Amino acid sequence: MLELRPNCELCDCDLPPNSLEARICSYECTYCAECAEKTLENVCPSCGGGFVQRPIRPVGDWGGLGLGLANRPAGTKRHHSQWTQEQRRERTELLRSTPPQER
Repeated sequence: MLELRPNCELCDCDLPPNSLEARICSYECTYCAECAEKTLENVCPSCGGGFVQRPIRPVGDWGGLGLGLANRPAGTKRHHSQWTQEQRRERTELLRSTPPQER
């Protein structure tokens, strides 16, 4: 189950569970669409992978299985990138021309 982190790890904007702006890598590093696309150029500074739109967790338990946000709430701990601007730039320069599926 995804943690659904509450913020962009770079600009710290809020990314609520129903945000269409949230982007994640395969390790669930979370960024807003603008930071993922413009600043990071689709290169995760942690793993070097690309980003996809984070799925929306339904509010209700539509299947009666104890799912939905009411039963499985989103994360509340805010995360912040550990990488410096220079480190992010180096990773982006190295990998941005290689498609994520080939990295």
